Amino acid sequence: MDFNGSGGGNELHNNQFYPSEESKPLLGEMSAQQLPPPEGNNNHKAGPCSKRSLLHCSSGMRYKLLQEGDIQVCVVKHPRTFLSKLLTSKFLRRWEPHHLTLTDSSLMSATPTGYMEAPLSYSTIEDLQLLSWDNAPKYCVQLSFPGGTVLLQAANSYLRDQWFHSIQWKKKIYKYRKVLNNPSRWDVVLKEIRALVDMALTSPLQDESIHQAPLHIISTLLAENTNLSAQDHENIIVAIAPLLENNHPPPDLCEFFCKHCRERPRSMVVIEVFTPVVQRILKHNMDFGKCPRLRLFTQEYILALNELNAGMEVVKKFIHSMHGPTGQCPHPRVLPNLVAVCLAAIYSCYEEFINSRDNSPSLKEIRNGCQQQSERKPPMPLRLLRPEPPTPPQTTTLSPPPALPLSPPPSIVNSSEILVELERNNNTTNTLRKAPAEGDSEPNLIDCLLVSPALNALSIQLPAHADRVLGCFALILKMLSDYDDWRPALASLLQPIPFPKEALAHAKFTKELKYVIQRFAEDPRQEVHSCLLSVRSGKDGWFQLYSPGGVACDDDGELFASMVHILMGSCYKTKKFLLSLAENKLGPCMLLALRGNQTMVEILCLMLEYNIIENKDTQLQIISTLESTQVGLRMYEQLCDRQRELKELQRKGGPTRLTLPSKSTDADLARLLSSGSFGNLENLSLAFTNVTSACAEQLIKLPSLKQLNLWSTQFGDAGLRLLSEHLACLQVLNLCETPVTDAGLLSLSSMKSLCSLNMNSTKLTADTYEDLKAKLPNLKEVDVRYTEAW
Repeated sequence: MDFNGSGGGNELHNNQFYPSEESKPLLGEMSAQQLPPPEGNNNHKAGPCSKRSLLHCSSGMRYKLLQEGDIQVCVVKHPRTFLSKLLTSKFLRRWEPHHLTLTDSSLMSATPTGYMEAPLSYSTIEDLQLLSWDNAPKYCVQLSFPGGTVLLQAANSYLRDQWFHSIQWKKKIYKYRKVLNNPSRWDVVLKEIRALVDMALTSPLQDESIHQAPLHIISTLLAENTNLSAQDHENIIVAIAPLLENNHPPPDLCEFFCKHCRERPRSMVVIEVFTPVVQRILKHNMDFGKCPRLRLFTQEYILALNELNAGMEVVKKFIHSMHGPTGQCPHPRVLPNLVAVCLAAIYSCYEEFINSRDNSPSLKEIRNGCQQQSERKPPMPLRLLRPEPPTPPQTTTLSPPPALPLSPPPSIVNSSEILVELERNNNTTNTLRKAPAEGDSEPNLIDCLLVSPALNALSIQLPAHADRVLGCFALILKMLSDYDDWRPALASLLQPIPFPKEALAHAKFTKELKYVIQRFAEDPRQEVHSCLLSVRSGKDGWFQLYSPGGVACDDDGELFASMVHILMGSCYKTKKFLLSLAENKLGPCMLLALRGNQTMVEILCLMLEYNIIENKDTQLQIISTLESTQVGLRMYEQLCDRQRELKELQRKGGPTRLTLPSKSTDADLARLLSSGSFGNLENLSLAFTNVTSACAEQLIKLPSLKQLNLWSTQFGDAGLRLLSEHLACLQVLNLCETPVTDAGLLSLSSMKSLCSLNMNSTKLTADTYEDLKAKLPNLKEVDVRYTEAW
């Protein structure tokens, strides 16, 4: 049936039985703090940034917006003759079942036959109401069009109302879309936008699209009309503010907001309207990768706050408001989202340099080991520009660079040429730094940044705007590191060093970030300071970056010493960690020990005690270094005393079995073992004593120990790690009812001689149990009762 007619598009006026629209104005209480008039205009008529309360329909019912559904359809033509009036009476009406779909422009059937042979356009619907007169068909919605009426009959009153409100919504959205697609006068457009927002706020429909549809219409309008005045910007932002309280702005609207933040950062609209929007984004956004413009809008908003008179104080208050007044932030997504914004903003500061690399390897290529340095031809066009007295800079050719001078001046980079020159002279490189071995999976990140110590003073000169951006977001990272509850997650997020190599070569950036790394190094929690190390072997971490010889070290190793101190104070007092220091940082350790650093003196003593250094000349050099300071001499003499006691302890003789009384402590065990020779001790029982992981320092001195019973003690993960490195001959180990976890139990995989292992009532998981079974071939007796692996 053809529904087209001359009418359409008029405002609907429903009957007195079921009003479809609220006539009550939608302006709720005004915000206590009103917007000042815009700069240079005292006749601001846009009004304050008011919050309009959501008005509910009198019935209080809520409905989901229908997109399609099954319903009975009847079409009645307007009667003109007696015969047609008789044929259209209620006794002769014919109902057809249809599956109707509510598209953006019309109501159409999945089976276009009978009454619904042609779609019913929303523009042809003159009136929409519920049938409410006597003897009317039950649960019907009446749609009036030129020349007739369409009746839709639902199964119950709730479905009827749902169809009514859904069709009414679709019709109005269709009307607003047509009106706002062809704007003529902006005062009229602004009035229509306010009416559209009011309609969305008062609709009884509950659906994401109810608020998103008006935002998309306004977003399209703004995208097609880019020549708006600043006043029009503010008026539109104020008008749509109520919709943004519970909805993310669409991408085009984000661009509009970004433009306003850049052009008018001091506008009070930024504070009044954008603040709750950005707060909601940071609290609820799950993935900026899917909505990059939300991240960009958040970034521009923070930069706009930084442009205010108070500057970073306002930003600091905003960060504090996101964390909350308590010691624990209640919103888990805030920190990852803030870090993502900071990383993107910092990356944007160096984007011009990154884009001008030409054929230089990307950071991803370097980290993935896609190309070795020697494979790149010609030399990388990352130019090292040495400043000359006020003369024009010389052009850099692609010829191989000459040999490095002994003391090159600091290098400077401008926006058109990269500051970092990676030396491509293989002969020079080989003499300055040991070449990677064949089969290395990837080049070292710091090796890519520093080919020789002579190039450790690179500097990058950023444009003024980029410099402000860098300072702002580097300071935000500092603020984030000041919150105790955020520090573990922040350390984990920054552990892979998620910054471009241009940033790591920039002295200002590494100096700003040093505060964050220092906060990690001062935190006693292992989950925090362990993130100073690399993510996996072969990678460089912050520990390497800020160690002497690293590109970020500017303090002669003070931060390096504090990092070593905190790592040695936790579970990293192991041979593996000491071996790493001996191989890579022995020189800096000796230099700092020579200057009286107590941590480094302790490191050198442990290297001697655990026989980390095999070369005799190096051992003598370490001893000389220790004897050159008072603290070193004292600790070396204590080491010699311990070694004499150790030799006496390990001298053959003494019992083969030993059981400590219950309630014994670590001190009792140390006192007992120091009283004689225990070189023959094979079986030691500490069951039901009060010993802790600290007693592992004494246990590793027993060379013949094969059976160890720690049942119901406080022996933990740190002690297990130490035992696994020194007691490789241990065959029987009882950890029943100890506080050990997967973190410590995994270290037992290196104890290949284990035949019996009791992990009853521990925090063992099934995955760790399977891993231990695979790596311990001699394991025959295992007790995992009352664990997850049971």
